[in-house]
Amino acid sequence: MSVNDPIADMLTRIRNAGMARQASVSMPTSKMKLAIAQILKREGFIADIQVRDEKPCPVLTLSLKYNADKQPVITGLKRVSKPGLRTYAGVAEIPQVRGGLGISILSTPNGVMAGYEAWQKRIGGEVLCYVW
Repeated sequence: MSVNDPIADMLTRIRNAGMARQASVSMPTSKMKLAIAQILKREGFIADIQVRDEKPCPVLTLSLKYNADKQPVITGLKRVSKPGLRTYAGVAEIPQVRGGLGISILSTPNGVMAGYEAWQKRIGGEVLCYVW
């Protein structure tokens, strides 16, 4: 199946799996999706990442994280920069999400990183998504 926006597809799969209280979610992998997943794991939004080498393409499996009340840790995801309208931010315009409770994920010349990391390194880039 061909997907026009694989990052939006990834975010939608995570959102739907969280609402259905599933333990994990699988999707076709890419370097961009793997980089976003590593940021989500480092920031504590997901529990684990696995990449399985299957045919015809490798599969990325994310283990979702839930709090004590069985509510998903990820309460919201929003795709910002879309294929039809790219959104860029300089270092002064890097957005804060929910007053610092969430993160923005940027694609910069130095790789994919969280918004606060890009701000600390004084580089801007394409705003991929918000996670809170």
